[in-house]
Amino acid sequence: MPSFSLRLAAAAVLAVALPFTATACGGGAGDKLVIGTKFDQPGLGLTNPDGTMSGLDVDVAKYVAKELGYPEDKIEWKESPSGQRETLIQNDQVKYIVATYSITDSRKEKVSFAGPYLITGQSLLVGADNSDITGPESLQNNKKLCSVSGSTPAQRIKDKYPGVQLQQYDTYSACVEALKNGAVDAVTTDEVILAGYAAQTPGAFKIVGKPFSEERYGIGLKKGDTELCTKITDALKKMEADGAWKAAFDKNLGPAGITAPAPPAPDAC
Repeated sequence: MPSFSLRLAAAAVLAVALPFTATACGGGAGDKLVIGTKFDQPGLGLTNPDGTMSGLDVDVAKYVAKELGYPEDKIEWKESPSGQRETLIQNDQVKYIVATYSITDSRKEKVSFAGPYLITGQSLLVGADNSDITGPESLQNNKKLCSVSGSTPAQRIKDKYPGVQLQQYDTYSACVEALKNGAVDAVTTDEVILAGYAAQTPGAFKIVGKPFSEERYGIGLKKGDTELCTKITDALKKMEADGAWKAAFDKNLGPAGITAPAPPAPDAC
């Protein structure tokens, strides 16, 4: 029979090991996979009144989770505002983030990306009766433009259109509310995001001008985690090949009047 000291040592080893088994990536019983997404973007990442999640980003995240061994009831959703995404990944508060997350060189210094799974472009949302805003150049005549702190669209406006009065809020839903109330003249972000808001309130808003950037949406994860990045990339390729990607796009963004483009070839890993 083992001595008391040996049994005590064995218990201590077990106590240390247990916290790691609870967060394993194998999808076993009791495991939870924490995924970051937006909670306020219709058509992409939205918390519904009944507490469920919907949107293209959500469907992509769930498909990837399933391929990693996690059924939907093992997913824990974490709200991931634009300005907090890198911090959430670096602090291990999420396993990965699917949240209209543009792949950029500056972000790749802090996190890794799998993808892209969608290519879109920056555009403008205005009131349905607006006739004097036709593109970014027309904003430089003292127009108030809203975007989100820490976002690629906000930085692009700062860099390329310094004459615009840029208002930065924490969320795009706050920007849309400001547009609705007349506090700003336009909202800027990627066209698919704006389309979701326009579809949510039919007849209130419209998208103007042509997209003036190319945004490659990727799935953000811990920098240097090549194994997970490769698994996610493989899952995205499978989702596109079996038709699930197009079905998710049509379901979530089709009602906004956007036709599904050809899916991009995931290549970030």
